[in-house]
Parts: sequence; C-alpha cells; structure tokens
Amino acid sequence: MKQLGTIMSSEIAETPAVLSKILDEMSAFESVKDILTTEKIQAVMILARGTSDNAAHYLKYLIETQIGLPVGLTSPSSVTIYNAELKYDNTLIIAISQSGQSPDLVHFATAARKANGYLIAITNDATSPLATIAHHHFPLLAGPELAVAATKSYNAQLLISYLLVAAWTGKSVNATQIISEATRIAATSNLVSDAVSTTDRNHEIVILGRGFAYPNAREAALKIQETSKISVQGLSTADYLHGPISALTDETQVIIVAPKHMPADSILEATTKIRKTSHRIFWIGNGGNPGASDIVMAGSNCDDEITSTLVDAMVLQRFALELAVASGFDPDAPVGLSKVTLTH
Repeated sequence: MKQLGTIMSSEIAETPAVLSKILDEMSAFESVKDILTTEKIQAVMILARGTSDNAAHYLKYLIETQIGLPVGLTSPSSVTIYNAELKYDNTLIIAISQSGQSPDLVHFATAARKANGYLIAITNDATSPLATIAHHHFPLLAGPELAVAATKSYNAQLLISYLLVAAWTGKSVNATQIISEATRIAATSNLVSDAVSTTDRNHEIVILGRGFAYPNAREAALKIQETSKISVQGLSTADYLHGPISALTDETQVIIVAPKHMPADSILEATTKIRKTSHRIFWIGNGGNPGASDIVMAGSNCDDEITSTLVDAMVLQRFALELAVASGFDPDAPVGLSKVTLTH
C-alpha cells in the first residue's frame, strides 16, 4: 500500500537542489537588469493564478519596497470575459505560472503584449505558451512536479522573484546562506511535529502574516485547504483586524507567519488583541514574539526578512503535508483537483 504524501514530501525535500540550480544561473538576469530604464517602465502588472498568485504577492512587495514602482495584480477575466481593450504602454507584465498553459493567462498575456506591454514569463516549461510569447522567460528549473499541491515550484518562484528585483536594484545575493538554510530546514525531521499533533481540524484555523509574510500566509491556507479538505483563512494581520477578528473564539487556532528580522511592531496590535480571546497560537518562522505556551515551527535564520521568507515556505509546506497525512488524506492527489487547472 502506498504511503500517503510520499511524492509531496520528496518534492519539498528537493527544494535546496532547485534553489541551487537557479542560483547557479544568476547571470541570466543580466539580460533584463536595465529593462526598467530602457523600456521606460512606469508600472508593473503581475499575471498569475492559485499558488503562483501567492508568489505574485511576494514579488509585488519586493518591487514596491525595493524600487517604488506601482504594482498591480491583473484580472484575466477583464480580457477573457469582458473583452477589455488594454492600454499597457510603459508597463511591465510579469506572468508567473508553473505550467504556463492556462488559457486565460495566455489570452491575457497575448492581449497585454499587443497593447505594447513588455512581457516577462516565469514558468516551469520553456516550451509552454506563456514562455514562448514572452520577451523574456525565466525557467523555474524545478523539474517534473507530480504532486498536485505545488511546493518546490512555489519556492522557485519566490527565489526568481527575489533575483529579478536584485538585478534591477544591483543588490548582492547571499546564495550560500539561502542554500545552507534551506538544506538545514529540509533535514529537520521534527520540524512541525508538535504543531501537527496539537492542531484540531474540527476547529477554525486562521493564518496571518503581514508584509513579506502575507504571501506565505495565503499559501499556507491554500495548501491546507488543498490537502486536508478544511476551510482555512489566509489573511493580512491588518485586514484581520478590520472585521474577521469578530469571529475569533477561544477555540480558534491562529497561525502567525513571522520570518526572522520582520519588523517587531508590524503584528503587535493584532497579536495583543488575539491573545485576549484565543490561547491556541502557532508560529511559522523565527520572528515575532511567541508566548511561553505558543507552539513554534522554527524557520530559517537568513540575514534579512526577504530571504528568510522564501526559505520559510518549506516549513508551511511541511505542516500542510503532515497535517493531511495525520488526517488520513493523501496530499499527493487530493480528490477533485488536477495538477494543471485550465481556466478560461
């Protein structure tokens, strides 16, 4: 009998090797390092769905904080359903997709390019439609990803996003540290055991993050929903305070994504208010201010919040994997999902 989650587990474990391949090809980003200037880019739009959309939020924060350009997330249906006429002069479109095949993404990217937009694609297939219509394509180098829940490809998307912005800003990359921390996380066998054994799938789970942690909060919620068949919210701590916190009870399980070096006061207001009601608080990462009774899923110790975030993605993936297996589900092939979702 097949052991549950073996494929997803092996693909998470491949992450350090995938990141190493990408970092070995950093020179590829030289081809676009001057694109913001040469193309007179005034705005950036990111095109993605699902897990790739969570990576898009990470890239959005990177560009906004490191460069200051306005960044938006596209609405593919504006073209595929409403036949909008795009006006994308001096606009950079970055399409992120594991397969590069979804018709709505391809349709939108084609329309954006016809509207004078400059297109960069990030996919795991250099022969995919998104890759071939782009001005530049950056491969994820993740190899075949067979588990339905994307893991190593998401981690690759985060790293390529980081390297892309590093090329534009001229900032150095500590490749050795990223690989060593990812390797350490991959080798930690009891990384999430305490959290999994304490989590009760019969009570509400809310996952919160802010800034660079927000994309991983969204991704953690998606991974748990995909693999454990329970409804989970992934929210910004700021958004949580603007309404959803009213549903908080003493049984609510709150997971806070807190990478090393995150601003200490960025989530203080939210955690202070949450503690007044719920005492079931978990943490992903080595940042924040956990209480004595909180459960911590330790993350990476990279030199900054940005790289700590991309390595910590492995922790949330392991949590989703082990929670699903503990619940009797096979995260390799969740019922009702397929690897490539072709939305129109």
